[in-house]
Amino acid sequence: MDNNPHHHLSIIIPALNEADSLVLLLPELKSLYPKAEIIVINDGSTDNTKKVCAKFNVKTITHPYRKGNGAAVKSGARNATGDILVFMDADGQHRPEEIKPMLEMVKSGYEMVVGERSPVDHAGLGRRLANGFYNRFASWMTNQRIGDLTSGFRVVEANKFKEFLHLLPNGFSYPTTITMAFMRAGYNVTYYGIKAKQRKDKGTSHIKPLRDGLRFLLIIFKVGSLFSPLKIFVPFSFTTFTIGISYYFYTFWDTGRFTNMSALLLVSSVQIFLIGLVSEQITTLLYQK
Repeated sequence: MDNNPHHHLSIIIPALNEADSLVLLLPELKSLYPKAEIIVINDGSTDNTKKVCAKFNVKTITHPYRKGNGAAVKSGARNATGDILVFMDADGQHRPEEIKPMLEMVKSGYEMVVGERSPVDHAGLGRRLANGFYNRFASWMTNQRIGDLTSGFRVVEANKFKEFLHLLPNGFSYPTTITMAFMRAGYNVTYYGIKAKQRKDKGTSHIKPLRDGLRFLLIIFKVGSLFSPLKIFVPFSFTTFTIGISYYFYTFWDTGRFTNMSALLLVSSVQIFLIGLVSEQITTLLYQK
């Protein structure tokens, strides 16, 4: 790799109606990383995002309609030419100067470095609690510390990232998917503590609490399906089996017979285990390469 740390760098910025923030972000990026390839993915914006990008002469990919944060990230990765990719939000929360130390960590041997926000940087108490739960759950699944499962600020080797494009969803949960995929594949992932800035706009978020709250709930199942399905299915199977056998002993002692409910629970425990076993084999095939 070239000794110039910015020559093979692509900075990918998904943007949805973030023209006001991009006016401040883009010149700062061009000043700090003059040789980096800057790509803004205009995900169906209705504001002046396209004009702002043209003003600062950065590469722009325009979606004719809104596809989602993950879809924008995939478009950026497919069109990037750099050996190292930087993903950051367009809303002004991520600090461009923090890219440099994250790049140094990638050069030291990590395939992906994720910007880890402090708990106070998460918007709202509900979001902080949810992200804290996801982080602990993912850490238990992987037996590794997960500092920030949903952070959109990361530096990653391009060839490794592009291996998993087919797994990435079009919505907001792409950070979860790529983090778990990297860990499942055995790549080196670490976290770098960042300090998020306040949004430059009026503070509105593109995340809808009810809709995306349900989507984030699915992150739990995505974590399991991408990493180790048996670690989820076995506890459910064991719990169902324990309830079934306990109910059998109770009804046998109380009425002297084996009930249909006991049979249903015991059969269900076996089925849950077998589904987990099949899921584990499918997950293995995803990472066969």
